[in-house]
Parts: sequence; structure tokens; C-alpha cells
Amino acid sequence: MQLVVARIGRAHGIRGQVSVEVRTDEPELRLAPGAVLATDPPSAGPLTIAAGKVHSGRLLLSFEGVPDRTAAEALRNVLLIAEVDPEELPDDPEEFYDHQLVGLDAVLADGTLVGEVHEIAHLPSQDLLIVRRPDGREVMVPFVEEIVPEIDLAEQRLVLTPPPGLIEPDEAEVASARDAAAEDAPDGSDAPDGSDGTS
Repeated sequence: MQLVVARIGRAHGIRGQVSVEVRTDEPELRLAPGAVLATDPPSAGPLTIAAGKVHSGRLLLSFEGVPDRTAAEALRNVLLIAEVDPEELPDDPEEFYDHQLVGLDAVLADGTLVGEVHEIAHLPSQDLLIVRRPDGREVMVPFVEEIVPEIDLAEQRLVLTPPPGLIEPDEAEVASARDAAAEDAPDGSDAPDGSDGTS
């Protein structure tokens, strides 16, 4: 199956290097020198990686047949696509390929459906699960164990334990409004509705 492993960004320098937005957990494998990648749009490729290095926290690549800045700029926003065996699994059992996660149901601990994993965003700081809600909205969920404690590929689902406001923004707004009202009360005992502040 084909997986997007990177998106080409700006040209870097004058020798055909480009910065890339990495979209794979294994850039050292998928974006190694010698790798031949398909492209979207197809007319831009295939591209063979000639060399790569990390510069100021960004991955820079150069491709065979892309000798200068002009040729590199023409590749901006092109997606790099690797052919991956769908049965292939990461060496670490705690790691997952994007294609294993996309399409899984995202549920809360009590089984309530949150939505379906639509995409994995690989950011410099952390990975995010892009979960599409039943109403079409998208929620960005940090892909960390505290929030995604369980992934069950056999059942095609993952469990979320989100903090208040992550899935439903209204929950965070209500909580902050209550906190603000409590801070405004002279002795902390006056509630906005005239009650004694107890529940």
C-alpha cells in the first residue's frame, strides 16, 4: 500500500536541497539515501533521494536530477509516497504505522464513540491523531500514552482519556467561567445564581 511519508517544503540553499515536513515515524528508513518515492502529483516524480541531513531541527533532502534552487522550488508542496507492505509491523510493539491507526474508531473509556481516526500529523514536538467526529468536525488529539492509553488493532479501536475541553470545547469554557466567577466572589462563597456555592 502507498503511504505519504513527507511533504516537500521550501528550497534550502542553491544546490537543490529542500526542507521536508516528515509524516512518518521512521524517516531514517523511509527517507534514506537511495529510496525511490512516488509523488503527488505523479508528474513530479518518482524521486530518488540522493542525500539527507538534519539542519536546525529540520530534515533537508536532495534528490537525483534536482541540481539547483530553481528545480527544488518547483517541488514545493509535493507529497512523497512510499510503497509499504500492509503486513509489515514496526520492531517496537509500542509503535504503530500510520496506516494501522487510520480508520480506527476512537472511543472513550466507557465505550462512547468520539469519531474515527482520519489522519496522523507528525509535528516537531509530538504526533497528533486527527479524529473526525460523526458531525464532520475534526479534533486534534495528542498521541501520548496519558491520552491514548489503549490501542486494539484486533477490535479496530483505540481508547481516549482526554482532559476536559479537548473533545468538547464547551466543557473547557464552562469550567473556566465557573473559575472566573469564584475568583470574582469576595469571599469565594457567593455563586452567580445566588446559591451558597455548594453542590
